[in-house]
Amino acid sequence: MSAITVTDPAEIAAAGEHVSLADTLSQTMTLAWRATMKMRRSLEVMFDVTIQPLIFTAMFAYIFGGAISGDVGSYLPLIIPGLIGQTVLTACVATGVQLRTDMDTGVFDRFKVLPISRIAPLAGPMVADLLRYFIASVLTFTVGIAIGYRPGGGVLGVAGAVLLAMVAGWSLAWIFTLFGILGRNAQGVQGISLLVMFPLTFLSNAFVPTETMPAPLRAFADVNPVSLVISAIRDLANDGAVTANVGWAFVGCAVVIAIFAPLSVRAFNRKM
Repeated sequence: MSAITVTDPAEIAAAGEHVSLADTLSQTMTLAWRATMKMRRSLEVMFDVTIQPLIFTAMFAYIFGGAISGDVGSYLPLIIPGLIGQTVLTACVATGVQLRTDMDTGVFDRFKVLPISRIAPLAGPMVADLLRYFIASVLTFTVGIAIGYRPGGGVLGVAGAVLLAMVAGWSLAWIFTLFGILGRNAQGVQGISLLVMFPLTFLSNAFVPTETMPAPLRAFADVNPVSLVISAIRDLANDGAVTANVGWAFVGCAVVIAIFAPLSVRAFNRKM
């Protein structure tokens, strides 16, 4: 990170806006490392990506498997990718809540007097959250395999599905990052985030085929970005196929980033 000595707040803000790309990446990774240290010291923040996948995978498979697909084994290729999408989205909610908590406790007051990139304090923790998405995806696949799921895509297909889940989580987290910046407190951010998360999760193809839904709900579920990601994960994990669904999933992720990343940075600069 380049050495810049400034004391005037206006000069500090201007310096932060003109940081080089290399310095921005360096600062982002530094703050990502800081976030991983918080994870290691407060393991309870990892419960949503460690304990939840274990419980939800077994619970959804054995409760709904017989009713929806006739037996648990037939339901696993549908529900395991769906649960990965659901778990990653739940982890995204924690991103916004933690951001709001840091802002309320004064952590970001330190950042605003540093001549660093304005996006680094936001992107750093989100890069660290890639580890959370990885853990959630791997654990969900592991539990699924333990209860009988056999991914037809093999190791490469599963690896591609995990990678896609991580990319999708990082992109969708920008939505909840914006909520974290604009929210008044952590409880409010969590409430708003859950109101968004539940429709995105349950009005998707995560748990049931969209063909069984009424026409208006099916129309929404088919264009839901969560459905696009889950369909792509199914194609990769179940068949090892890089289909159009995979392409559309990456396009959807890029669109979400293009919309919500600038909005988040702009809102963050106003707060700072």
